[in-house]
Amino acid sequence: MAQRGGFSSRLGFVLAAAGSAVGLGNIWKFPFEVGQGGGAAFVAMYVLFCFILAFPVMVTEIAIGRKTQLNAAGAYTALGFKKWRIVGILGIACGTLILSYYNVVAGWAFGYFVEIITGNFDIGNQFGAFTKDVLTVGGYATVFMLTTTFIVSRGVSGGIEKAAKILMPSLIAMILGLVIYAMTLPNAMKGVEFYLVPDFSKINLSVIRSALGQAFFSLSLGMGAIITYGSYVNKNENIVASAAFITLADVGIAFLAGLMLFPFVFSQGLDTNGGPGLIFITLPGVFESLGGNLGVIIGGAFFLLLSFAALTSTISLLEVPVSYVVDEYKIQRKKAVWIIALIIFVIGLPSLMANGYSESLTKFITYVGADSPTDFMTFIGHIANDTFLPLGGILITIFAAYVWKKENLNKELEAGYPNFKGSFAEKYVDLGVRIICPLILSILLIMSVLETFFGVTLF
Repeated sequence: MAQRGGFSSRLGFVLAAAGSAVGLGNIWKFPFEVGQGGGAAFVAMYVLFCFILAFPVMVTEIAIGRKTQLNAAGAYTALGFKKWRIVGILGIACGTLILSYYNVVAGWAFGYFVEIITGNFDIGNQFGAFTKDVLTVGGYATVFMLTTTFIVSRGVSGGIEKAAKILMPSLIAMILGLVIYAMTLPNAMKGVEFYLVPDFSKINLSVIRSALGQAFFSLSLGMGAIITYGSYVNKNENIVASAAFITLADVGIAFLAGLMLFPFVFSQGLDTNGGPGLIFITLPGVFESLGGNLGVIIGGAFFLLLSFAALTSTISLLEVPVSYVVDEYKIQRKKAVWIIALIIFVIGLPSLMANGYSESLTKFITYVGADSPTDFMTFIGHIANDTFLPLGGILITIFAAYVWKKENLNKELEAGYPNFKGSFAEKYVDLGVRIICPLILSILLIMSVLETFFGVTLF
């Protein structure tokens, strides 16, 4: 246990776990999902699903981790169900794959920060050329991976927790500052109206599915990160309360990201349905229109914010395989961190080259019924995010409810929450874990796989 370490306080755990959840998905993906989903109606669905679907899974993952004080795979063995460790292995593989390409996108964000503060607002028009330049992007991604590796190598309390206590408040301060500034722009209130006043006629099955997927994926569930962080939690902590704080932090920061972005979008008359390119292609021109030093300051702050958000996630993604190797093979932590980081960086090289540099990787695979090929990085995202994550969530809830059993889960949750038994929280978590989560996640997985890989849309 001395080698494993642990969080020194509930605040440290909540900030670190919230940092794991808060990432590019909140600052980059959430706003364009809102734009494509019709605005406030999507936001309402997203918040609802975070608490109905994601919260019970988070409680369960923290409980499994804390009970066993082991990594995502070793936890199942420690509970006496060795065959189920495959679920943990799946999660570790999922986190490894996600980090391999996530680090590339993090390199884009950090690269944009450098370009904007040096006055290159034209970078948005050069996005294709920028992502194709593997030496430049590879350099930024290397800096990002080295920073992540250094933090994780410092241990749980001295590295991960300490970084979270700096990064998370800084991230919140930056986003609040940008929200306040965005509200002063012309037509800002039109953006706020689009974002906060729902038109429920825009809700359809596609919007519901997107909101459901965003809620689950944005909270780092199904890939062992929360089990791993849970294994470092004190036995006296209230898991239900901690999970609630983490969920609120994730939802709150995603909400603020939209409140920041849409006033910018409406002030410039941009298309709210801008998709993934909204931030990397469109926003640099918005910052340039602010003029001179102001554009550099606001634009630099935005992409530094994006970089900080990415870093809080890359830290947790790296910790998942590191915890596994340290626990299972008794390798010294610092050695394990640097070896695993190097392996993941190498695994990510095809993703780095899949944005125009290599034609074979850019046109890697053509799915059944697709009109055009999919690049390697997107393919890895489809495998990890759209397949492994929901599958992991399904298997974790089935394990907790029907293999480990409700009584054992409840007993672990009572530690730190003596009044859990018979409470509304018990009924809420039980219903979610036994019925709602496995059912809805199974539907989501089937729909996602059929639509992504086979071009079949059920609804």
